[in-house]
Amino acid sequence: MGPGNYSAGMLPTLRQLQYLKLLDEHKSFMAAAEAAHVSQPALSSGIAELEKGLGARLVDRTRGQVILTAVGEETLKRALDILARTEDLVEAARGANRPLSGRFRLGVIPTVAPFLLPKALIRLRGDFPQLRLFLREDQTARLIASLKAGALDAAVIALPYDLNGLDHAFVCKDEIVAATPCSHPLAHEDSISPEALKGEELILLEDGHCLRDHALAACSWTGPTGGVETLGNPNGGFAATSLNTLVQMVGSGLGVSLLPAMAVDAGLVRSDEVTVRPLKSDHAYRDIVVVWRAGSSRAPEARLLADKLKSGGREAHAA
Repeated sequence: MGPGNYSAGMLPTLRQLQYLKLLDEHKSFMAAAEAAHVSQPALSSGIAELEKGLGARLVDRTRGQVILTAVGEETLKRALDILARTEDLVEAARGANRPLSGRFRLGVIPTVAPFLLPKALIRLRGDFPQLRLFLREDQTARLIASLKAGALDAAVIALPYDLNGLDHAFVCKDEIVAATPCSHPLAHEDSISPEALKGEELILLEDGHCLRDHALAACSWTGPTGGVETLGNPNGGFAATSLNTLVQMVGSGLGVSLLPAMAVDAGLVRSDEVTVRPLKSDHAYRDIVVVWRAGSSRAPEARLLADKLKSGGREAHAA
C-alpha cells in the first residue's frame, strides 16, 4: 500500500503517540503503562497497533530493555511535535480571549532569572490572576530542546544564539562589564579595554553557559593587521558554576571577569570587594529575548510576556 493510499482509519492516534513518548521516557512497558494509567497489555497493544499502522518496527525488546529503532527515533521526534501542537490547540481554546490564563511553562537561563524575573512576576500576578506560571531554570541548549519538544511554551534567553525554528521578541539589551578585585591596577581605570584583559587570569562561567560565549565575543578587538583578535580560552582554566561563585572568586583575587550589567544592578557585587567598569567595546552587550516555537498558538502570549518583562526591566534600570 503506497503512501497515497494510506487509510484514514489506520492513522496513528494521539494516544498511541503518547504511549511511544512515555515508553521512551521510562524505558519500560510496565512503568510507561503506569504513567499512562492503563494496563501493560493495553499499552503494548497500542504500540503494536502503531507499528502495524506504520508498517515498521519502532521498538526493540531485548533482554528486558526497551530501545527505539532508528524508525522509532524518527517517529518519536515527529510525535513530540504533534503532541506539542495538540497541547497548544487545547491551551489556545481554553484561553481564547483570555491571554496569559491557565498554564504557561516558561524556561529562563540562570544568568537572567534572578535579576529580571522577581519584579516581573509580581506584575504578572497582578495583571493576570488566572495565570499559572511554571518556571524552569536551565542552560540555553536544554531550554531550546525542551521548547522544541513541547515541554515549554516559551523561554527567556540571550542572543546571539541559533534561533532556527523559533520566533522571538526583544526584551532588553544587557551590557557586559568588566569586574576586577578592588586592589587590581585596572580598578583605577574609568573603563577597561579588551586588550588590557589579554594577559589577565580571566574567570568565566563553565562551558554550557551562553554568557561565557557572549563575554568572550564582547572582548574581541581589531589587531594591528586589521584582523579580529579574541581572548581565546581563559588563562589558568578557572571556571565558575554560577555568577555568585564567579564574583566570590574575583573578590578573592583569583582573577578578573566579565559580568552582565543586570546582575550588577540587582546587587550581585559588593563594592568593597569587586570593582566594576564598562568595557571599551561597541559590542559589549547581549540581547535578552523571549523565544517560542515558530507557529505556536502561544505566540501572542509570549509577545505579551516579553512586553511585561520589558517594562519591568525599564523600571528596574530606572530604580
